[in-house]
Amino acid sequence: MTSADRSKASVLDFDAAFAVQRHKARRWWLIGTALFFVCFMLTAWIGDFFRVTQMTMPDGSREWRWVLRAGIPRLGEYIAKTIPVLRWDSFGADLADWFWRWRTWMWLLLETVLIAFMGTTLGVIGGFLLSFPAARNLTPNKWALWIVRRYLEIARTVPELVWALIFVFCFSVGPMAGVLAIGLHATGALGKLYSEVNENIDMGPLEGIKAAGGSWCDQIRYAVVPQILPNIISYTLLRFEINVRASSIIGYVGAGGLGQEFRTAMSFQEYTDLSALFVIIFVTVMFIDYGSEKLRHRIIGMEEPRP
Repeated sequence: MTSADRSKASVLDFDAAFAVQRHKARRWWLIGTALFFVCFMLTAWIGDFFRVTQMTMPDGSREWRWVLRAGIPRLGEYIAKTIPVLRWDSFGADLADWFWRWRTWMWLLLETVLIAFMGTTLGVIGGFLLSFPAARNLTPNKWALWIVRRYLEIARTVPELVWALIFVFCFSVGPMAGVLAIGLHATGALGKLYSEVNENIDMGPLEGIKAAGGSWCDQIRYAVVPQILPNIISYTLLRFEINVRASSIIGYVGAGGLGQEFRTAMSFQEYTDLSALFVIIFVTVMFIDYGSEKLRHRIIGMEEPRP
């Protein structure tokens, strides 16, 4: 057999093997798509997306309706109730009427931001310290790895609202419960993110410090931290933005912040107050997001693109 024949046979073998692998990949893709569709339809059925029930119509009659189709117009009706009446000729008076409790809301907004700030600070400290024993390539002991990871899982699995309920029971109503709830949940979330960053570092500098006689703390300080610092900053600023939104909700159970105003507005069906509170939270998060981006770029040395 000549070299040309051998090359042709190799190409044919490759094409045959590629066709077999492609057929397997296509078969598994079809199986995965079918399983996804089955799970999606089962979840939709359990979630009452296909439920049909009797509903009271505007004229007082009772008719069978598909819940999803009948409920969507009511969503629009609810949103319409939250939109205030703003007229051009009396815009100032209408705006003042919309934000009629602005002094109280601004104070509670400050409290909300401070709860998020202090809770994020506690979360950063806890998550940063626990991220090193939670990383497989850095942990000094397997038992430490298992214990720290389970602790972080528990901390982030329980929602902030549930932690807030627990701490309100322990320490009574007030911002302290909110700070502890945000801080504990942030510790679990940030510890997980930080540990994943730690597991993706270049191990070369760490091995060099270890070979020079450096301790485990020296390896973390001089080989790991400089590599992970940009990601730590990014995740921290993102978590602070998330915690501002979370701290505006946990006040619903008495943990301080704007949440108590949401509860009051919903209890008394003050729909325009809900939209005013939403606007306040939205503008606050928008400014925090803009400021966080600028701060992150300045810290990690990124320059603004020139026009």
